[in-house]
Amino acid sequence: MARIIRTEPNAVMSKTVEYHGFVFTQGVVARNLDADFDAQTADVLQQLDALLELHGTDNTRILQAQIWLKNVADRDALNKQWGAWLPEGAAPARACVEAVMVDPRMLVEIMLITTK
Repeated sequence: MARIIRTEPNAVMSKTVEYHGFVFTQGVVARNLDADFDAQTADVLQQLDALLELHGTDNTRILQAQIWLKNVADRDALNKQWGAWLPEGAAPARACVEAVMVDPRMLVEIMLITTK
């Protein structure tokens, strides 16, 4: 039976779950919710880099991204950072939608499925 690796699990979720060479991240939000949209997005991408590295993979191996924005009008600002963060030709399948966030200060949340 294949082993399931859970990173920092708690009663509700794990930061990442690895199974059969796939890595699933939690929905990642900024650590400083008082920051503006650009700063929150940069922080989320940095956190995702760290989670992927912890599991021996990186942003060249992303299969799917789910992105939630507090305000869909921020999509162009997101795409600017997202496009700079992704290696050329490595764009995953992606959904990006407006959502009511758990905390009104949360401006962006990103969840990934990647492979090793």
